[in-house]
This record gives sequence, structure tokens and C-alpha cells, in this order.
Amino acid sequence: MPSPRISVLMPAYNAASTVADAVCSVLDQTFRDFELLAVDDGSGDDTAAILSALAAKDARIHVLRLPHGGIVPALNAGLAAARAPYVARMDADDRCLPARLEQQWAFMEANPHMGLVGSRVAFGGSAEAGGYARYVDWINTLLTPEQIARERFRESPFAHPSVLFRRSLVEQFGPYADGPFPEDYELWLRWLDNGVSMAKLPDTLLEWSDPPSRLSRTDVRYSTEHFYTMKTGYLARWLAANNPFHPHVTVIGAGKTSRRRALALQAYGIVIDRWIDVDPRKIGNVVDGIPVCSRQSLPAPGTGFSLAYLAGHGAAEELETYLHATNRLACRDYLLAS
Repeated sequence: MPSPRISVLMPAYNAASTVADAVCSVLDQTFRDFELLAVDDGSGDDTAAILSALAAKDARIHVLRLPHGGIVPALNAGLAAARAPYVARMDADDRCLPARLEQQWAFMEANPHMGLVGSRVAFGGSAEAGGYARYVDWINTLLTPEQIARERFRESPFAHPSVLFRRSLVEQFGPYADGPFPEDYELWLRWLDNGVSMAKLPDTLLEWSDPPSRLSRTDVRYSTEHFYTMKTGYLARWLAANNPFHPHVTVIGAGKTSRRRALALQAYGIVIDRWIDVDPRKIGNVVDGIPVCSRQSLPAPGTGFSLAYLAGHGAAEELETYLHATNRLACRDYLLAS
């Protein structure tokens, strides 16, 4: 059979209540030249039977059945089976809008220097899930390669099931890694570290669900501390390549959690010169052998580099307003790390 132009990769585990809708949203695409690789990860419900019934009606659907091993083996099995030059990710509880594949394929064909493209997504969770809703609002602001590269150490800049990428990247830089970290975020950081350009279309092309069973809520690999442990190595590599004052940095944020996350950089040879905080009760203290100073002690523009570890809602935005007002530039004078 001739190879399709896109391989849609969709792992599924115990997704009987949603998988048919997810598959139908792919089949309803305006772009028709694709294969759908549905990887059943040893489901204990009717997921496999539903996929088999759908595949019997549409030859573009190929069902791979694995013993239950988790999302990374399922994803990598799908990558190994993919025949197309492009791979589009999809989850078994989300919905593609009809023009998704057409728009992403056209963008990549028109921009051969791009390795990956995502899209804006619609939040499909409950009104009570404020943190995820704010996260969706944030990733929907990151469209250009420059924004995505600059903001990548705060959070994962893409909704995983919204992306389409060149399969050649897997051959060049490796597939998903299995370990105590979010597999998609690690992949983006690894590819960005290797110079891959990534962008995001301004149109909303995916309805992204937020179920209580989401792995980021239930799997210990997705814990906040594992998240920071994984990205710290990539951040240290970025600093070594881009901080003109390497290995010295100033860290903005002197709270206990911020310090613990920043101190992990010391294992990579990073030297923290000072903590910066706005709490007058902390200013003037010496913590972990490092002085706590006010914002007035920030390095002047062009004379030092600062990393911000601020987790409070709106704290990073307030800090950037201050830094820009004092002529400090992202990536030259500072970087947001949380």
C-alpha cells in the first residue's frame, strides 16, 4: 500500500466511553490521506473491541494491541509502525476539529525548517479545574518559535495531543523516553535542545479533555518534583550555552520551594550569587549560605543573569512587568524557570 502523508498516533487504555468519538473526529477530517494507528495498551474494558469494529469499517484504521505497559511503550510502538513522514498525536478522550490535519500539514509543507507544529486548544475540563484552565490559557498565548523556546522552562508549551511533527525527528533525536517525568515535555525539551524549531497555529483545532483520571493527576512520574528534576538538566545546558556570565546566576524567589528547585542547579556547576525577594522579613538573611536581597540588588541590564522561580498565580507576569520597566530583556538578562 502507498504510504499516507500523516500517521495519526492514538494510544488508548480503558477508553471505551470516549474512544469512538475520538476516532470519528479523526475520520471526519477534511484532510483524507492519513492512517490512524490506534494502540490499545492492554485495556480491560471494551476499548479493543470498539477499535476493531471501527477498523472493520475504515481501512485507514490500524489497531495495535499490546500488553499493558503504560503510555511510553504504547507511543513508541505506534512510532515504530508509522509509515508517513508526519506524525500527529491524538488522545482517546479528545476531539479534533475538522480542519486540524489539513492546516497543520499545510503549515509544515510551507515551512520546511519547522520540526513541529501545535495548535491552540479548547479546554474540555470542569469549571472547578482552575489550574488546568489557566494552563490552557497560557499555552494558547505561545505561538511563535521564539515564544515557545523562551517559555519552555516554565511549563510544557504544548498540549500533547495537539501536535504534528516530522517523523525524521524521531530518527535523529530519539523517541519518547520512559522515566520519572512527563514523556511529552521531556521530548520537547530534548528536541528544542537540539535546535528543533516549533510553532503553534493560532486556530483552535483540538478539544482537550481534562478527566479526573488524567495521568498528570494520578501517575507519580508526573509529580511536580519529578517535573523539576527532569527539566533542571536541560535548563543547566541552556544556561551553559546562553548565559554570558555562566556559571553565575541570581535567583528571583527566596521561598523554601523556590530555593530547593534552584539549588538543584548546583549539581550542574551553576553558582547562585544571591536570592531576590520582595518579603521584607527575608531580605537581609543568609539562607543556604546565600544572601537574600531586595529587587534593587538585581544585576543591572547587561551585567548579570537572573532566573525566576515564582509559582504564585500572576507572580511571573508581575515580575516581567517590573523587569521590562527597568530595561531588562528575556534571555539576555533573565529567564522564567517556573
